Amino acid sequence: MMVSIVVMLAGCAPTPEPTPTPTAAFASEEEAFAAAEETYRAYTDALNAVDLDDPATFEPVFDLTSGDFEAADRQTLSELHAEKYAFTGQMTVVRFKGISSHPSFEQVEASVCVDVSGSDVVDESGNSVTSPDRPDMNPLRVTFVLSDGRLRVDRADRDPGTACSG
Repeated sequence: MMVSIVVMLAGCAPTPEPTPTPTAAFASEEEAFAAAEETYRAYTDALNAVDLDDPATFEPVFDLTSGDFEAADRQTLSELHAEKYAFTGQMTVVRFKGISSHPSFEQVEASVCVDVSGSDVVDESGNSVTSPDRPDMNPLRVTFVLSDGRLRVDRADRDPGTACSG
C-alpha cells in the first residue's frame, strides 16, 4: 500500500517545464535576405513619406531601425525639422543583394544601391541644401539585426566597393 502511495505521489509531482529550443526566424538564408530587402524597401518608403513639418511622420522610420542607426536618424530628422527644411522627390532602391547572414539569422548583411537623384532637401525658400557633389547613386553595405522577431536596419555604411550601375 505504501509503495502505491509513493508511486501515486510521484506521478502527481509537477514535471519540469520543457525548455523550448530556439528556432530560427527564417527557414533559409534566401528567406532572411528577402525579409531584409522588404525591410530596407519599407525603410526607404518611410523616409520618402516623412513630412519634416510633422514629427509624427518620423515614427515609421524609427520603427524599422535600431541602435545607433536609429539614434542617428532621430537626430538628423530632428535637426532638419528644427531648420524648417523639407524633403522633395523620392529615393529609390535600385539594387539589393544579400551578402551574408548569421547562422540563426540574428544578423543579415546586404549590398544596397539607392538612387537619390530624384530627391533633395530644401530650405523654406525652396533652395537646395544638399551638396552639389552628392552622387546620384548611394552604394551601401547595410546590416540588419533581428529584434522582436523581425529585421531592423542597424547600420548602413557607404560602400565604394558596391557597383550601382548596370
